[in-house]
Amino acid sequence: MKKALSILFIIFQLNTFITNGQTSVMTFNIRYDNPEDNDNWWEHRKLSILKMFNFYSPEIIGIQEGLNNQVKYIKKNLPDYNYIGVGRDDGKKKGEYTAIFYKKKKLKLISSKTYWLSETPEKVSIGWDASMERIVTFGEFLDLRVQESLFIFNCHFDHRGEISREKSAELLLNFIKNKGIESKKIIVMGDLNCLPDSKPINTLKSKLEDSHDISIREPYGPIGTSNGFNLDKVIKNRIDYIFTKNIKVIDHRIIDDRRENNLFISDHLPVITKMIN
Repeated sequence: MKKALSILFIIFQLNTFITNGQTSVMTFNIRYDNPEDNDNWWEHRKLSILKMFNFYSPEIIGIQEGLNNQVKYIKKNLPDYNYIGVGRDDGKKKGEYTAIFYKKKKLKLISSKTYWLSETPEKVSIGWDASMERIVTFGEFLDLRVQESLFIFNCHFDHRGEISREKSAELLLNFIKNKGIESKKIIVMGDLNCLPDSKPINTLKSKLEDSHDISIREPYGPIGTSNGFNLDKVIKNRIDYIFTKNIKVIDHRIIDDRRENNLFISDHLPVITKMIN
């Protein structure tokens, strides 16, 4: 009897260690608030998005295309999280946020900054051949469970400018180099509007690792992440990523969850990965 209890206690401790020693990270283009989306308008999707966030409960969520009212809605209804990020149009509240939401009991914010993906990243600007302003939100965090630093970049590359996407990938690697954090734990995520065999992705993979490729478990879910709200479309274009450096990735999943009416919760699928701290 004592031996059986001892084994159960060891199993309990091991499970607790494994759970506490993991961090889950999600990237998700939530689609901006556009009434012309009709049945797929934000007002019809926002509750389903909240339910999805609560169900998977990742420690870190990087969103793209969130406008100020959307960011505020998420913050109000996810009380366990804080966020960093600003609007790309004015560096304040106007335009898209690439906000990073984080569980405030597990991560402590040390510093944050927004950069524009352009030749002048310190100020509001459009880079190279991009169709509009594009940004990356950077945050330095302290993981309170293991007392280690974690550096996170959340970005949204341009959907039209090929040169802009290539230069944005180079710029991200320069940020990492100039901050002197190459030996630290790093996460780079977002909607990169690039396929896996494209030049920008290969540039990032020269210094970072695609969590899809290094996952200990076989990746799960559809091949692609871009659905365009088209229920008849085969989802095969993977353009949303979570890259890591100096981190062991346990699993990688592309989430194809739907609303109760079977419509998509966004025109992109969320990507979630679990990592060992």
